[in-house]
Amino acid sequence: MGRKDLLGLKELDASELINILDVAREMKKILAQGVKRVPHLQNKSMVTLFYENSTRTRMSFELAGKFLSASVSNVVVRNSSVQKGESLIDTGKTLDALMTDVIVIRHNCSGAPHLLAKNVKASVLNAGDGMNEHPTQALLDMFTMREKLGEIKGLKVAIVGDIKHSRVARSNIIGLSKLGADVYISAPGTLIPYDIEKMGAKVCPLDKAVEGANVVMGLRMQLERQQSGLIPSRKEYGRFYGLTDERMTKAAKNALVMHPGPLNRGVELTSEVADCGQSVINEQVTNGVAVRMAVLFLLTRGGRKI
Repeated sequence: MGRKDLLGLKELDASELINILDVAREMKKILAQGVKRVPHLQNKSMVTLFYENSTRTRMSFELAGKFLSASVSNVVVRNSSVQKGESLIDTGKTLDALMTDVIVIRHNCSGAPHLLAKNVKASVLNAGDGMNEHPTQALLDMFTMREKLGEIKGLKVAIVGDIKHSRVARSNIIGLSKLGADVYISAPGTLIPYDIEKMGAKVCPLDKAVEGANVVMGLRMQLERQQSGLIPSRKEYGRFYGLTDERMTKAAKNALVMHPGPLNRGVELTSEVADCGQSVINEQVTNGVAVRMAVLFLLTRGGRKI
């Protein structure tokens, strides 16, 4: 089954996930050799279309495209015709008319990439849509786990934080479950969606989630998406749900510490945990380039599987 777009991990099966991770491993080998220009996407054009602010994801995609020799452009939405009332579909059709091969979109509305994909010839790559999914972030997280710990099957992964508003959590739960990991989540009750366990995660208290975990992932408190009153304060949240040295002693020996960034030190993680020897937060950023190179390569291969 060939794919034009990557809109979420819901649509992919385990073999497709493994295929992406395998190709990402080869891409990282290229990066490790210091090679920053290969011809894989020569004569292809890519546009990043971000309706929300981003540093890591946008730069990661742009570097991935450039390393693969694509022509890369960035639409600054606040300076574009969107501010004049242009619809998402019309923006997409304009990019199609400019012979764009890949559109990387981040949008505050869930489902926006799916709508765009139905109305353009270009491949559409979801870089985060509302509170729905963030597929490449989950892929880079799984790549990091696989690289450090081997097989994902059988791992215990604890995800702690603002689950309710986190597209990263949703994509990770979907992807990790498909690859056989056991996913435990913990957060204040106001930050847990009522039906999250239907996706395959187990809701439990923080100590139980962290106990014996091979991977402990903190999530950013997304105050910009929250209604008032969901938590008393960031300080209070950090006291009861922040990952500390003491709490991490309950995890498995050499458990990985992860965070999708940006990190609020002293809230989701203490500085001691964020900078400890088991922290792979910076490696996640590097791996993000390799994973996005892999996805861009596979999407432009004319019907090859991803």
